[in-house]
Amino acid sequence: MSVCSYLRLPFSFDVAKLQHDLALAVQAPWINHFNTRVYEEEWSCIPLRSVGGRMDHILPIESEDFQDTEILQQCAYFREVIAQFQCEKTSIRLMSLAAGGVIKEHRDAGASLEDGITRLHIPIQTTPEVMFTIDHVPVHFSIGDTWYLNASCLHGVRNDSPHARVHLMLDCISNSWLEQVCRQAGWISRPPLRYPDPSIHDGNVAEVIERLRQAAFPAGLNLADELEAIALSPLKTGQKILLTGT
Repeated sequence: MSVCSYLRLPFSFDVAKLQHDLALAVQAPWINHFNTRVYEEEWSCIPLRSVGGRMDHILPIESEDFQDTEILQQCAYFREVIAQFQCEKTSIRLMSLAAGGVIKEHRDAGASLEDGITRLHIPIQTTPEVMFTIDHVPVHFSIGDTWYLNASCLHGVRNDSPHARVHLMLDCISNSWLEQVCRQAGWISRPPLRYPDPSIHDGNVAEVIERLRQAAFPAGLNLADELEAIALSPLKTGQKILLTGT
């Protein structure tokens, strides 16, 4: 993979202990996932760390007030597992996908190591019939192991087993420790974008600049100047892009 969309990390946990704490956690009600358009059957959550520690809050929003919920406080092994990851955590949830359930392919913008949110999955209850598709590649997340998912990539899940699939999912704030762990596991960072819009590249930048200047809108003219400055800046090879238009 030129850019890693998923990785198996070098952390494995005791499945029996994970399932013991799962049995404690399910005393709380499962909350249906808010994005009902992207799944079939039932996809639901139990918050273990949420904004204000609320048991009714499952939105992984930006906040400085994430706290452990009362359920997590009762789950000693979950807390031990979470402490293995030497980084700040925001949202932590148990995620259940019902038997026969489907999470349709989608992207979660900003949910990647490079973007600042490293999303980790630890399967607690699963079988080989539960399959992710990540950038069109099928993969099974094995039980008790730790998996990094670049959720900004196109991804979906099918649970063709007769049992619910349950993952412990951690949203971690990316830091140098996480980068080191992921690099050792084979992570390759995506190259930085040369232009402010990913649809613009060296092959079409001259045409984009020409069209912006023909339209003659002030914002477009400013963008054209910005793009021209980038295009004329030295490349690693010492060459420059020839702005000839098409």
